[in-house]
Amino acid sequence: MGRKNKILVPEAREGLDQLKEKLLNERYGTNDKYEIAKEQGVQVSEGYNGDIKAKDAGRMGGSIGGSMVRELVRMAEQQMGD
Repeated sequence: MGRKNKILVPEAREGLDQLKEKLLNERYGTNDKYEIAKEQGVQVSEGYNGDIKAKDAGRMGGSIGGSMVRELVRMAEQQMGD
């Protein structure tokens, strides 16, 4: 069964979505998951894709989570230094 991450502060969802979109645009030039999947060689279709392998899902966007964490840490360090 897949793991669903729960945001502890629901009000943060919009900001996290914006950060994810920004990082995807910087990294891939788009935030369209279908285009990213195609570039990574992962077959996905519109709608339900719960049957793809975890390895393929990770190739498709798993690294973006690490990028988001690094960016959040950088932003926090910058705020602490101000």
